[in-house]
Amino acid sequence: MAASRMLAVVLAIGLIVAWTSFFVIDERQLAIKFQMGEIIGSEFEPGLHFMKPLFINNVKKFDKRILTLDTRPERFLTGEKKNVTVDFFVKWRIKDPATYYTAFGGDERQAALRLLQIINNSLQLEFDHRTIVQLVSSERSEMMNRLTSKGNEEVAQFGVEIIDVRIKQIELPEDVRNSVFERMRAERERVAREHRAQGEETAKGIRAVAERERTVILAEAQRDAETIRGEGDAHATDVYAQAYSQDPGFYQFYRSMNAYRETLNSKQDVLVLQPDSEFFKFFNSDAGKQP
Repeated sequence: MAASRMLAVVLAIGLIVAWTSFFVIDERQLAIKFQMGEIIGSEFEPGLHFMKPLFINNVKKFDKRILTLDTRPERFLTGEKKNVTVDFFVKWRIKDPATYYTAFGGDERQAALRLLQIINNSLQLEFDHRTIVQLVSSERSEMMNRLTSKGNEEVAQFGVEIIDVRIKQIELPEDVRNSVFERMRAERERVAREHRAQGEETAKGIRAVAERERTVILAEAQRDAETIRGEGDAHATDVYAQAYSQDPGFYQFYRSMNAYRETLNSKQDVLVLQPDSEFFKFFNSDAGKQP
């Protein structure tokens, strides 16, 4: 019986030693290994690792993922000495677990408070050099990049890294809000007037060029038409002359018939002529000549 108890004790001790001789690092974790309270390692890949048993070594693990610092909105003073309420958040992560543990004792809350203090100070410095209009419109992206870069310079000593700083909302006091919106509206209207003036100037130039081209095209077309008409009249005159020279009597008769057709075309027309006038010469002669 005593031997069995002794064997059980030995097995129990063996299991405890085996259990405390290994530790596992998840892909989402960082770890620090201590020996008698002193840090002896922090560069561990995910997987199974060995350590000295019986509490000679112990391991502390930290979250390797990106963490979010999201607090209540803070008040800041702009370059115009106007108060604004800013709601922002910070994305950060532990980069060097040994330095992080030395700085904050591994307390994530203490690290978040220090980060918040650094970002608040940086935000106030940025706001000191900017107007409200610049903050809510044109320069916000540039300011966020500067905050991230400058913040990383300050937090590198703590073993952490700032991934991003983003402003969610900037709230203005009611009296300031109306004046800012009016200024922004006036600025947009000024830009719109400039664009309209430039467009009108461009349109006038296009219309002037089109009108000049139209005038040139019409003049050339009129010139060509007059040329063609003159050539046609000349050709018709030549044809008439040739026809007249071949049979003057028939030509006179043909022209008289055309004149009768044009003159007597309407029943409303009234002609007052002498019966023996030149106009009726072919009514009085079958030969088409004066008797």
